[in-house]
Amino acid sequence: MPAIEARQIQKSFLRGKQRADVLRGVDLKVKRGEIVFLVGPSGSGKSTLLAILGCILSPDQGDVRLLGQSLRGLSPEARTLLRRDKIGFVFQKFQLIRGLTAIDNVRVPLMLKGVSDSVSQQRGRELLVDVGLADHLTADPRRMSAGQCQRIAIARALASDPELIFADEPTASLDETNGRLAMELFARLVRERNKTAIVVTHDPRIYSFADRILEVKDGMVREHSTGPIPQTALVGSVPLAKLMATGS
Repeated sequence: MPAIEARQIQKSFLRGKQRADVLRGVDLKVKRGEIVFLVGPSGSGKSTLLAILGCILSPDQGDVRLLGQSLRGLSPEARTLLRRDKIGFVFQKFQLIRGLTAIDNVRVPLMLKGVSDSVSQQRGRELLVDVGLADHLTADPRRMSAGQCQRIAIARALASDPELIFADEPTASLDETNGRLAMELFARLVRERNKTAIVVTHDPRIYSFADRILEVKDGMVREHSTGPIPQTALVGSVPLAKLMATGS
């Protein structure tokens, strides 16, 4: 059974008075333990597809199955619980909470699940050690580098031991060196813990970390095997964090 399966996903949005078809019947399957990249031009529907797979947006038509469970007909409350318990998110701009220390940012998903302080403290400490931040447990992320903040974000995504990890442009806010280091860390932790990951990216420097690359273009998805994928500016892309703020 695939970890993630989408069947005939369609999604459109109103842009002014016109309705724009963003996804036009997308089918995909992701095996358990795979790291799959979604690439393609801005506005092609990558972040929209990720938001649908992540229980943030609902498709107009079609169905998504996560870990064998259909999302069709789930209430907003059930979708929220599924996100909380089964999915970890890594965002383009980290989305760390101002005023919280590094370890408290990592603990947030555990606190939302009602995990005790002692257990969440231990889990947060272990994860920050795993991402190389053992000496920064009580540091203020506002005084840390972008690379360190992304490490905190990766640790937070793993905190509640979700089976699925979704990352939206995880290297976009990092320079070349830190971007590669962050992706090396991300891929290693995902594989060591036997997670399944989908990564939306425009960054060709990290394509080598994918088991498969899927190109999203004109609302459809196809396997990308050889040759360069045209790179376009990020103008017009909608970050996953913004979709989460407005989705169900």
